[in-house]
Amino acid sequence: MKRDSKAGSYMIGVVALRYQIHPQTLRLYEREGLLLPSRTEGKTRLYSDEDLERLEFILSLTRDLGVNLAGVDVVMGLRDRLQKMQDELQQRLERYEAKLREMGLELDDDLPENPNPTGLMKVSSHGLRKRK
Repeated sequence: MKRDSKAGSYMIGVVALRYQIHPQTLRLYEREGLLLPSRTEGKTRLYSDEDLERLEFILSLTRDLGVNLAGVDVVMGLRDRLQKMQDELQQRLERYEAKLREMGLELDDDLPENPNPTGLMKVSSHGLRKRK
């Protein structure tokens, strides 16, 4: 059976040991829909590197910030929606840039490749700076 790199490669016991949590905690996160590990044909949970990144974020919220699972669910939902919107925006931007190039228009090379996603400007110690 050929596996995708995102499909998973860590079993529940290894993940629980690595993050010093009980396997039941991982099962609870799955029941709550916070983690969705892949499964083998024998129903063994397999956690991908992407799942582990998500788990680390969940543990950061619960351990470091004291957020309960309902709050984690809200934060994770907002995070997922934001990522989806950013991906869609990036795709639109790439399509528009391609159309501009097809029309023979040059793009401004002075713009940063990855602008600040918030669109906010940095404030200097002396107050607001003028846009260039």
